[in-house]
Order: sequence, then C-alpha cells, then structure tokens
Amino acid sequence: MNLSGKKVLVTGADGFIGSHLTEELVRRGCLVRAFVYYNSFDSWGWLDQAPKDILKEVEVFQGDIRDPYRVGNALKGCSAVFNLAALIAIPYSYVSPESYLETNAKGTLHVLQAARELEIERVVQTSTSEVYGTAQYVPIPETHPLQAQSPYAASKIASDQLALSFYRSFSTPVTVLRPFNTYGPRQSNRAVIPTVITQIAQGKRKIRLGSLTPTRDFSFVRDTARGFWEAAGCDHAVGEVVNIGSNFEISIGETVQTIAQVMNAEVEIETEPERVRPEKSEVCRLYADTSKAQRLFDWKPEFGGREGFRKGLELTAEWFCNAENQKRYRTDRYVI
Repeated sequence: MNLSGKKVLVTGADGFIGSHLTEELVRRGCLVRAFVYYNSFDSWGWLDQAPKDILKEVEVFQGDIRDPYRVGNALKGCSAVFNLAALIAIPYSYVSPESYLETNAKGTLHVLQAARELEIERVVQTSTSEVYGTAQYVPIPETHPLQAQSPYAASKIASDQLALSFYRSFSTPVTVLRPFNTYGPRQSNRAVIPTVITQIAQGKRKIRLGSLTPTRDFSFVRDTARGFWEAAGCDHAVGEVVNIGSNFEISIGETVQTIAQVMNAEVEIETEPERVRPEKSEVCRLYADTSKAQRLFDWKPEFGGREGFRKGLELTAEWFCNAENQKRYRTDRYVI
C-alpha cells in the first residue's frame, strides 16, 4: 500500500511519538489528520511546537479516544489510521487501572469498530515491549509469551489482541507494531532518559532514580516513526505483530553513565523508593529481535547498537538542553 498522497489519521498525535510520526508522514507526502486530546487550554500538545511548514499541512481534530462517535467522525475520509492514543505511564497504572482499560483497550476498540465500518485500508496498532514482561529468553521475538506485570501492560495486551481479533474475525487490515523503549526529544519526564538528562541539564549531580539493574532496548524516536511508515506500507505485515528496537540491551545504570559522558558531567545516583516498581512488577530484561521487521519491510535501526545509542543520546540531550525546552520540564518532583 502506498500512503503518499492519501489521508491518514494519527491518534495520539499530540504525544511524544505521535508528534514525531505526524511530522514524518507529512514529509512523506501524506495528508495527515491529527487526533489530539480535547482540553480547555486549546493545546495541541507537542504539535504546538511542530515546525510551521509542517503544521500548516496538518488537519487538527480535537476529541477523546474514549468517545466512539468522535473517533468515527475522525476516521471518515481516511485511508489509514495509526492508533497511538494511550495512557502509558506505568506507575500511574498502579493507582488508576480502570482509566487504562477505558483509554487503551476501549479506545482501541473504537478505532477498530470505525475502521471496520468505514473499510479503512490499513490500521496500525501501537503495542509496547512491556507486554512481554521480563524476557524468558533473548533476543525477544514476536512469538515470545506475553506476561502483564502492570495494569498498563495488561491494557496493551488487551488492545493488541482486540486488533488481531478484528483481523481474524472481520479481515480488518491490522498490523500490530511493537516498539521497544522509544526515547528522544519531547519525551515525558516520567521516562528514565529524560529524567536523567533534565536533572543534569539543570545542574544537579545527584541523580534520583529507581532500580538500576533492569536492561532495556532503547529505540530512537526517528527509527520508531520510520518503522510505523514502513509497516503501514507493507501488505505482508497485515495480520502480523512486528517488533521495532535497536538490537542492543543496556542496563539503566550504564545508561545513566553514558548520558553523563555525553553531557560531560560527573554524577552520583540516589535510589528513591517511590521510583522503584513493586518487585514482581519490574520488567528486568528487554532486548528485541527485529529480524521480522527487516524481513517483511527491510527496516533496521539507524541508531542501533552502542554507537547508535550514543548518537541518539547526543541528539536528545541537545534538545533538552535548549533553554526554551527546559522550561517545559520539572525536576523538583517525581512525575508518575
């Protein structure tokens, strides 16, 4: 499927990955309708900071993914939909699990129902590496068992399975894209890399964190956005689950030291109990097998491996060190 010149909907376009994907799609010639969360401040989230030449090509559509009628209206006239609208903060899912089911699972259902009724040509559902839980073996292929270790992960497993059920039941052309830990400019401060960078950028040398031993497969946001584009255009990816990652795992502790090196800072790490997940909820190891993405649509990470990770961190730190961008972040309190 060639999406160039076609109208596509991006839900969650006001978020971190969604805003980057919106820009990527515009640059590739798509007519983008950006579904953003309605609020009384008339904020379009990170799209407010999008380049003006990009934003003038975007049709912004305000609504709520929990409203099936609004979702249906947003999808009218579109050829494809990228569903990124979700609650994603794991700690908040401990205190408000129902909101995760309402937003992530039911929101996905609304997208699927509308896509089925309107005969949308392609649906790309956003998954997460958290659905695997702690790796039972590595690298993790798409056939790895699923294990929800948080209400967030459970809601995303439900979303993925709903999407695949619509493919199997109604032939809805769904692809489930499963990015591993995406990082980059605009990411929320609840994630570990922005947490470290913003503290260093604001002059702190005692960095407050949670557990340092878990490993992650960090994927730079430009690689993730390109993965969405490639997956949507691949007919062989319909009905499939596909991982996106960097083919590289690194511990949180070593990640902190790499960031410190990139930012020319000497740091100490202080573990704060409130930042540590419950023992059985901590995902201890994530490391993606991305061979399926390469086989299906010739995707591989530009920022892969240790060198690519450092390059991505340099670009991320540069963005966060900009004084105007720093104003949007707080380091004086823990953000769940």
